[in-house]
Amino acid sequence: MSDLLRDQQFALTRHLRDPAHEPSPPDLEPRRLQIYRDLLFNNLQALLGSSFPVLLQMLDGAEWQALCRRYFIEHRCASPLFTEVAAEFVQWLQRQDTLPRPFLAELAHYEWVELALQSQDALPLEPPRPDIDAWRCLLQRSPLAWPLAYQWPVQQIGAAFQPVDPPPEPTFLLARRLADGRIVFSQLSPLAWQLLIQMEAPGHRSGAAHLAQLAEANGLDPAGLEPAGRALLAQLLATSVIGPARSPTHG
Repeated sequence: MSDLLRDQQFALTRHLRDPAHEPSPPDLEPRRLQIYRDLLFNNLQALLGSSFPVLLQMLDGAEWQALCRRYFIEHRCASPLFTEVAAEFVQWLQRQDTLPRPFLAELAHYEWVELALQSQDALPLEPPRPDIDAWRCLLQRSPLAWPLAYQWPVQQIGAAFQPVDPPPEPTFLLARRLADGRIVFSQLSPLAWQLLIQMEAPGHRSGAAHLAQLAEANGLDPAGLEPAGRALLAQLLATSVIGPARSPTHG
């Protein structure tokens, strides 16, 4: 590619991203240029709008358009796949110092989780057998069950509820994909969230070992934590959020 052609292409892409501040290359028909400008930007807005319906509903038209324009101008996608645009939009939001609402990055992540779980190419855990004791057996967390932590109550935010300040306590959620493909969210206690996060560490441990670690980390009496811990493990096992650790031969 010649330097001249390369410079012309860069000038064109700069203009298409930011037509208000970047001049168009010379000798291009304005009508055709307008078609390209509208096509690219409108496609981006439509793609993001379908991925983040709550954001789209909450921001007015000018705010949404300005946010999409900022993303279009500033961000260079790392993947050519349209399916990755939403993930990269979330990552871009997380890097911004100022946004139209202070909770936008977390809200976008919360919305993206549903898309991400739907596209996960992972096997669910097998339904638990009646003889499985989560207190004694080695455990793993389902790859289709994600513990989430947010500064903002993202599951409550929408057009009618837009908090100005975050609450004093974080929000802990569990997102999981059911056997029929539906994505459901439920609230977690801090200890339940911590338990599921612990299961990301290498190596598998029993429920008793996990509860002992929780007790030590939080300055609690292990014996006092045991009844609630056993009940929590049984609930997580019954809903296939956790299950017996697979042997290496089964992945």
